Amino acid sequence: MPLVETFRTISRNLRAPAHRRQAFHRLEHLHADRPSLDDLVRQAIKLGTHGWYRVRSLQIPSEILSLAQAVEAIKPRVILEIGTARGGTALIWAHLASHKLITCDLLDKRGFADLVRAFPPPGSTCKVEVLIGDSHAPDFIQRVKNALRGELVDFLFIDGDHTEAGVGQDFENYRGLVRPGGLIAFHDIAEKQPLATNQVQHFWKRIRGQHDVREFVADRGQCGFGIGVIRTPLQNAAGA
Repeated sequence: MPLVETFRTISRNLRAPAHRRQAFHRLEHLHADRPSLDDLVRQAIKLGTHGWYRVRSLQIPSEILSLAQAVEAIKPRVILEIGTARGGTALIWAHLASHKLITCDLLDKRGFADLVRAFPPPGSTCKVEVLIGDSHAPDFIQRVKNALRGELVDFLFIDGDHTEAGVGQDFENYRGLVRPGGLIAFHDIAEKQPLATNQVQHFWKRIRGQHDVREFVADRGQCGFGIGVIRTPLQNAAGA
């Protein structure tokens, strides 16, 4: 680990107790405000917490708001997210799911999961499960199925591995868990991307003609971002 990163990690560890208290306090304020969906999305992009408990989302506000509105419209009970990252989108989904949010990430961020589990607002019946591991691994896929306990997913958000092969694997692994008429969304579908490893746009171009899709892209010339959404066929059973 580079020296600068070592010092940054030590600093975060030393300040973690204070950051944890501040994060839960900030979340309490958010819940007390009973935010509209617009306000919730704005807060989810940058909640104002710090260190290991920093909550944010790398999203264009208009894009993620359009997706949140589409998800809200189907009144989801169960949401599955591949790629928790800093928890910004999980914060949104925890307010929209009426029963369960399962959010998955490759890395354990030292207690951050405790904050994520507290995301549902007071009075919500939504329970949050945070699963840590490789979304491509067979044993992890089984862990997701176990967490679902036989229920189907209303909305699947795929925002983990951004390589073309990786996003394709997540799609194939989890699409069968989505109910007929449910939604599957992908982040970073814009044609121009800042990193060579951002390859979701190539996968999206291959599959969008095969499905009922919507695209939320603020500017067709933008670099990065963009959200693509598939509505699963009503006539097909899940897993077909």
